[in-house]
Formats: sequence, C-alpha cells, structure tokens
Amino acid sequence: MRVMVLVKATEDSEKGFVPTTEAMEAMEAMSRFNQELIDAGIRLTADGLKPSSQGKRVAFDGPRRTVIDGPFAETKELVAGFWLWEVKGMDEAVAWVKRCPNPMPGPSEIEIRPLYEMADLRCGSDARSHTITRASDY
Repeated sequence: MRVMVLVKATEDSEKGFVPTTEAMEAMEAMSRFNQELIDAGIRLTADGLKPSSQGKRVAFDGPRRTVIDGPFAETKELVAGFWLWEVKGMDEAVAWVKRCPNPMPGPSEIEIRPLYEMADLRCGSDARSHTITRASDY
C-alpha cells in the first residue's frame, strides 16, 4: 500500500529554513532516517516545502477561479514536507514514523494517509478482482 506521510507545519517551519547548528544537526539526522527508508525500499519520494508565504492557492467556485497569495492562516493546517512510501500496511507506516527524528525544533506532528488505488475507485463487485494496484499502472 502507498501512503503519503505529511509533516505538519509549525510556526518555526513557516519562518523558513535558517541554517543554525541545531537545524543542521536535525537535517543530518533526517538524512540518516531517509537513507534507512531508501535502504528498506520504503521511500518512493520526499521533499520539504517552502513557507506558505511563498505559495499561492487557487479557490474554485463553479467556473470562477480566485488566486490567493500566501502566507496562509492556521499554520497547524499546513504541510511543511512529505514522503511517499510503499509499505505493507498502516502498522508498518506507523512504526517507521515512530523512528523518525522530530522534524521540527519543538512539538510537531506527522500525519499518515493512504492513497486511493485504482481498485478503490472501481464501481461494482469486480473491483476486488482486479490486480492493478496503482493509477500509474494504466
């Protein structure tokens, strides 16, 4: 199963990266963790996101589109980074996240969300009989 692992933003992450001694040590620890994920065949991709002040949102309302410039309120609802993992199940994903170094200088959260696979989106009783496991298999 594939999961998106979301590092939730904090006030610190919204300030942007500052290469302090502590930040560089945290980056080294995270690099070691990422290498473990790669070595285990778990990590498909990963990246950090710049602060929302450098982002934009596009709001949809019927045919209308409205562009909203960052920064965005409610930091706790923002994402600071992500991984895409291939795991056996949610228990394995949770076990890996528990091994992760704290991604922020203070309290932080990591959210794990399974991705929809093509079989999840099929209508009818034969949805479970298909062997296609990823949208990219089409």
